Amino acid sequence: MRQATFIGSEIYRGSRYGVRHPLSIERVPAATDLARLLGWLPRGRFRTSPMARPAALRAFHTAPYIDALQRAEAEGRVSEAMRLKHGLGTVSNPVFPEMFRRPATAVGGGLLAAELVMAGQGPVYNSGGGTHHALPDRASGFCFLNEPVLTILHLLRLGARRVVYVDIDAHHGDGVELAFSGSQAVRVISVHEARRWPFTGALGDTAGGAAFNLPVPRGFNDSEFALVLEEMILPAVEAFRPDAVYLQCGADALLEDPLARLALSNNAHFSAVAALRDLAPRLVLAGGGGYNPWSVARCWAGVWATLSGQEIPDRLPEAAEAHLRGLDWSRRGRPAPEMLTTLRDEPRHGPIRDEIRDGVRHFRSRI
Repeated sequence: MRQATFIGSEIYRGSRYGVRHPLSIERVPAATDLARLLGWLPRGRFRTSPMARPAALRAFHTAPYIDALQRAEAEGRVSEAMRLKHGLGTVSNPVFPEMFRRPATAVGGGLLAAELVMAGQGPVYNSGGGTHHALPDRASGFCFLNEPVLTILHLLRLGARRVVYVDIDAHHGDGVELAFSGSQAVRVISVHEARRWPFTGALGDTAGGAAFNLPVPRGFNDSEFALVLEEMILPAVEAFRPDAVYLQCGADALLEDPLARLALSNNAHFSAVAALRDLAPRLVLAGGGGYNPWSVARCWAGVWATLSGQEIPDRLPEAAEAHLRGLDWSRRGRPAPEMLTTLRDEPRHGPIRDEIRDGVRHFRSRI
């Protein structure tokens, strides 16, 4: 197996959107520390993320928006005009101390990931990436900068002729689809909860032929995900013959997440990583959504274990268990006991509903 690289940064530690925001929790540090405690992050596999410069961000975002974002961080406030024009200082995208540096670091990690995979150095996990809602001139859905778009553009700039973007976040990646609508070089595949914000990504939405959207019903389970992965995602990836694949692994599709109503176990994410790791000639992996600190930390640590070929233990060692017990979440209290002692969820199988089969058949005809 090609050696995998983990990209992270200390900027995520202590950086929160506000005490009442869903991102009042720490996610990247929780997953990173858990992976370290399990011995999965030796020095040679970890790279510190650089911070992308404004010039790099302008490959997708407008110069006035980048200037406004930097100014909001420097001044710690926004004007009403800036709020209305750029979506800064809202309930979803509030002003906080690292509001430019944190997303710019995520983008820097994505750009570094693109350079590493295109240089043949194996798959890369950009732990702070996956911010798929940001628009060219506007923050949206907790996302200030669209790291997936900027990373994919860099892959193309570095010589990739075709790139597939696969998104298994509970929310549709509207910003990515917008960026590559009508593209002949990028295929966008999204599996997301139906009738969930941002209310885009309908079954019939093809974005000029570039998009494969599968909105799924509440209670989407592991059996249904396995069918979608084997019969839709993998064939759609393989048929496009990509030079690189980007997988967005949002953890909000898991049963315990408060902002969605899907019912996956983290085994679904691990299976997607394993399948695409073996299929993709080059693979960039990122996080995304996820608003339960325990389910996110366990999922993203396990995603890294799968990518890097580590064995997930049946029972966590004491140090890893103590780490999970030390996480806090003022909104929801404590997790189920097994979320503190294990990393891999019990599978959450169930019946495969007709609407899932129908959606897969729809896409098989397109592929």
